[in-house]
Amino acid sequence: MDGEQLQLLVTQTMPYGKYQGRLIADLPGNYLNWFARTGFPPGELGRLLALMHELDHNGLSALLDPLRQR
Repeated sequence: MDGEQLQLLVTQTMPYGKYQGRLIADLPGNYLNWFARTGFPPGELGRLLALMHELDHNGLSALLDPLRQR
């Protein structure tokens, strides 16, 4: 994990599905858990969703707050 990936979580939006247009950092935990159970999509989107799932699951989402204020 690096700062660039964390920055992407607060700038990149979900490109499809129920939460299309929502920032990856703002996706609900149950949606991230669903991806964890069924499989993350390939590529960068999947890596970002997996990272956000780890942050959310471990209660570390607040780490993104300073990045939101930029």
